[in-house]
Amino acid sequence: MTSREEWRKRGELIRTQINVADEREEVAPGYRGFDIEAIYGGIWARPGLELEDRVLCTLVALSLTQRMPQLRRHVRSALNIGLPPRSILEIFVHVGLYGGFPTAENSCAAAREVFAEEGVEVEDDPPDTADREALKKMGDETLVALHGARGRDGYAAPDNPVTGGLYEIAIDYGYGALWNRPGLDRRQRMLCAVAGFTALEQPAQLKKFGQSALNVGLTREEILEAVIQTAPYSGFPRALNGLMALGDVLG
Repeated sequence: MTSREEWRKRGELIRTQINVADEREEVAPGYRGFDIEAIYGGIWARPGLELEDRVLCTLVALSLTQRMPQLRRHVRSALNIGLPPRSILEIFVHVGLYGGFPTAENSCAAAREVFAEEGVEVEDDPPDTADREALKKMGDETLVALHGARGRDGYAAPDNPVTGGLYEIAIDYGYGALWNRPGLDRRQRMLCAVAGFTALEQPAQLKKFGQSALNVGLTREEILEAVIQTAPYSGFPRALNGLMALGDVLG
C-alpha cells in the first residue's frame, strides 16, 4: 500500500508539473496538506489518463459548476502545460451545450481575464460559411460516427413527436457545428462529454457517450479516469454515481 508520505510527494510533483497558481490563505488548519495529498497525490497522480486530459476534465467540472476562482487557477495551469488558449475556450463552449451556454460565456470571460494577465492572445476562427443543409449533413454524419445505430434511440428517435423539434437543432448545431469546430479534436470533445455528464449527474447521457467514447479511441481505463478526475471539483458522490452508471455499459 502506498504510504501517505508517498502520496504527498507525488502530489507535490504534480503541482510542480502543472505549476498551479495557489496564493490562497490556509482555509482551514491542515487543509493545504490534505489538498496536496488527497487531490493531487490521490487523484491527479493516478495512472491511466494523460496530464493534459486531466486538466481538460478539471476545467469541464469547474465550468459546469461555475467555480470561478478555481477555474481561473486551472486555466493558468492549462496554459502552463501548453494547452492552447483556443482549446481552453473551446472546452467551455463545448460543455455549454450540456450545462447551458451562460456557463460557457462566464467561463470564457474568466479565461480571457487570465489570458490578458498572461499576455496571451487568441486568434479568430475563419468565417463559418456552412448553410443549414450542410450543417444537417455534418450533424447526421457525426452522429453516426460517434454513436452508430444507438444515436437514434429514445429522445433522439427521428419520429419522436415530443423531442423531435429540439433534437433537430441538437443535430444541426450540436453534432454538426459544435463537434466540428476547431480547437479540440473528437477524442478531446468526448472527454468533455464524459466529464461534463458526470459533473451534471446525467447518467443516461453518460452511459450513451461512455459507450461511444470507445469509438473515438478512448480506452475503458481512460473513460473511467475522466470520471474520477471530476470528483474533487464537482463532488465525489457524482463521480461515484457516474462510475456506477458506466459499470452497466462498460463492465
